[in-house]
Amino acid sequence: MKRRLLSVGAALLAVAASVLMFVKPADAAVGLHVEGRNIVEANGQPFVMRGVNHPHVWYTGETDSFADVKALGANTVRVVLGSGKRWGPSTDVADVISLCKQNRLICVLEVHDTTGYGEEGTAASLDEAVDYWISQKNALVGQENHVVINIGNEPIGNVNAGQWTAATTAAITKMRANGFEHLLMVDGPNWGQDWQYVMRDNAQAILDADSRHNTVLSIHMYAVFNTAAAITDYLDRFEDNGWPLVIGEFGWRFNANEVDHETILAESQARGLGYLGWSWSGNTDPILDMATSFDPTRLTTWGERIFNGANGIRATAREATIFGGGPSPTATVTPTVSPTAQPTPTAQPTPTPTSGSKSCTAAYRIVGQWPGGFQGEIRITAGSAAISGWTVTWALASGQAVNQAWNATVTTSGSAVAARNVGYNGSLGPGADTVIGFLGSWSGTNPVPPLTCTAT
Repeated sequence: MKRRLLSVGAALLAVAASVLMFVKPADAAVGLHVEGRNIVEANGQPFVMRGVNHPHVWYTGETDSFADVKALGANTVRVVLGSGKRWGPSTDVADVISLCKQNRLICVLEVHDTTGYGEEGTAASLDEAVDYWISQKNALVGQENHVVINIGNEPIGNVNAGQWTAATTAAITKMRANGFEHLLMVDGPNWGQDWQYVMRDNAQAILDADSRHNTVLSIHMYAVFNTAAAITDYLDRFEDNGWPLVIGEFGWRFNANEVDHETILAESQARGLGYLGWSWSGNTDPILDMATSFDPTRLTTWGERIFNGANGIRATAREATIFGGGPSPTATVTPTVSPTAQPTPTAQPTPTPTSGSKSCTAAYRIVGQWPGGFQGEIRITAGSAAISGWTVTWALASGQAVNQAWNATVTTSGSAVAARNVGYNGSLGPGADTVIGFLGSWSGTNPVPPLTCTAT
């Protein structure tokens, strides 16, 4: 995003998307891959990206940034690389991957030279970006558990955005023909913002072009997405069709009425969508910096918001299970709450059952609380034997309600609540866990309830 952001002032006409087939899961998936609209790890555990973009190609000496964003709770970092056409070339891919792994971060690697192709005269084509990845193949093969390849950043500008479909299809095909088995990420045209809906309306064709059925689409949300209606309408189209999507870049306000970052954060959490904020530091427009001069002790308003606010990184990030899983260490220290709310203690897990039986435990945590509302999560952990399904039950206190949930099917009857696994997170190996989340309301008090977890 080291470039000019284009503001689109006119209202955009939405074209109804066709109801299309769900994308198939990756065939013989290696490492990170898509299942339906979700990203999952090789062991089948869902992984939701919560992280930031790091402008590595322009600041190659700022390697401490990987540890810094991890310490603030991130589980993913999107790293800016250069192919040599405009920046770089980045020949330190192996070192970058090592930094990600040392800091227990999933690594999204992107070629930035493609930004605005067709409108930006010096931009690289997607085909040239693929040539760069081929040149770095030795550093990438074998890293499929840890690396996502974002083929090219914002690969088409606003001129002839329709060329995006053929160019992206060809790039995916060429990557697979050259033996890459990684999860691939592709950005939309219109400088990533897809305001002409080329990516949205051709999403299924792009997913079908991948012989491994292992591509995730990426939208960049800036000035086009300045209202809740614009954001939710776009996200609804992908969710309704079962297409995998991440918000690969987004900023916060530049001027009044630009970028509804609050809705982006809330909707991402409610829908289980990954997000990667732009950017850690070093922007030509400092309003987009999260840390002043790459200093993690000098977070800007934007940095405080995305790391420490409601639906932010500390509150919602979960480390990839390839690194051991569970919340990142900092995320468990202090739940995120509003300035006027008091931290709420974490519930104790349900008792450990008899060894060898099919069983599970559950622990309840209030992630954030505000007057009349709160966000909660429950971590379900299998016992000493593998399980194929689970149900967690608890009783609501007077004035409490569950209004919305994700990663579970939640039903209520009076004060009784039951949360049951969905298709992708019911099967857990011995000691493995999964996390569900929900939004609730309260009045009077908001106590942490005792839980009962049963397994099948």
